[in-house]
Amino acid sequence: MRRQLVSLTIAASAIVATGLSASPAVGDETAANTAPTVAVQRVSLPIPAIRDEVAMVLVGTALIGVAAAVRRAS
Repeated sequence: MRRQLVSLTIAASAIVATGLSASPAVGDETAANTAPTVAVQRVSLPIPAIRDEVAMVLVGTALIGVAAAVRRAS
């Protein structure tokens, strides 16, 4: 029961946080009408970049480690 309550609390706080951060300013019509000026420059790095698959494995491993630490703490 405690796990379900904690899971629901975390999910609800995540939903509320994403809803609050995405709300636009009221009455700010000038920002909606003007296109942003963006300059993009490509830079070639001399070192090889990390591949997407490797990054996903590293992030997944870190999440498993965090979950194990949380489980031991409770």
